[in-house]
Amino acid sequence: MSSTLSPAVVFDPASGLRSSRVSLRPAGPGEVEIEVRAAGVCHSDLHIVTGDWPTDRPLVLGHEAAGVVTAVGAGVTSVKAGDHVVLSWFAPCRRCRKCVAGKGWLCTGTQAVANTLPDGSTPFTDDRGEAVWPYLGLGAFTERLVVPETAAVKVPDELPFGIGALLGCSITTGVGAVVNTARVRPGESAVVVGTGGVGLSVVMGLRLAGADPVVAVDLSPERLAAAERFGATHTLDGAVTDVAAWCQEELGGVDYAFEAIGSPKVIETLPAMLTPGGAAVLVGMAPTGATGAFDLFDLADQGKRILGCNYGSSVGEIDIPKLARLHLAGRLPMDDLIGRTRPLAEAAAAFDGLRSNTGVRTILEP
Repeated sequence: MSSTLSPAVVFDPASGLRSSRVSLRPAGPGEVEIEVRAAGVCHSDLHIVTGDWPTDRPLVLGHEAAGVVTAVGAGVTSVKAGDHVVLSWFAPCRRCRKCVAGKGWLCTGTQAVANTLPDGSTPFTDDRGEAVWPYLGLGAFTERLVVPETAAVKVPDELPFGIGALLGCSITTGVGAVVNTARVRPGESAVVVGTGGVGLSVVMGLRLAGADPVVAVDLSPERLAAAERFGATHTLDGAVTDVAAWCQEELGGVDYAFEAIGSPKVIETLPAMLTPGGAAVLVGMAPTGATGAFDLFDLADQGKRILGCNYGSSVGEIDIPKLARLHLAGRLPMDDLIGRTRPLAEAAAAFDGLRSNTGVRTILEP
């Protein structure tokens, strides 16, 4: 284990969110050591802090990040020291039935969701020598980390690190929900409920796909204005508008209804927004154990569908470089997704901003 201690943002189920210092062991076989240059603050991190997703162990938070490879372990061939990489939090095993079928987002062999490296270990210890675990197999709210090779996706050096960080989760999830999960075609209509980082990425993906009209729904005027910049043709204040009634009266229902909040109450309203044959796409992650109720006759009679969406149905090593190239070509204006950049020490303030719906996406820099 390295004798050097680095600052880190840790959530401990016993003591809550705190600043800490952690040591990092060297990269082992099939692993990559990375110097973190930028990390995004996501609702999935906030779910841990609020207890929506319980944990029984202390976690180094952070799961969308970009940085530079500093060392590789034995057998690593896809990246080398000096490469710029985006970290993909859902590191697939590449061996299970789903991976072999090209559906890495449904990997049954990954240990990322168990908050460990593939062998069940952690690369981190705290200043007392106690194990601290990497959230979603990454733990990006620190200066350096060790990840499996499948989590380190090489991108062009000219890609800004802040944009790369968002490609690690929110952008890939949102754009992927459109082009991979829903497979929206030009001219099809859509409503997006919730226009935070993921929701705005959905809007951006809909514009890329040629959808029209695109209706954005939120409670924040700032975010609705951002949604217009990203391609929304209509915006609605969800606090004062019956969105389902509006969709039916104005559009005869929409082809796709995307929910990017993870609210069971909102998810239950999606089928009523749809035209016959339409699909509700669940992009936001609900609290563990949450349930919802639907009009089952309406779903069957009208041929409506409910589509689950994990990580935008994306394979990181394929989709992340593709999105990076689209940004560099000017087709995905991701810069406006970054609302503020803060030092790592201000992570708690960044979470407060996320709770109060201020800004768009906050980037932390170690």
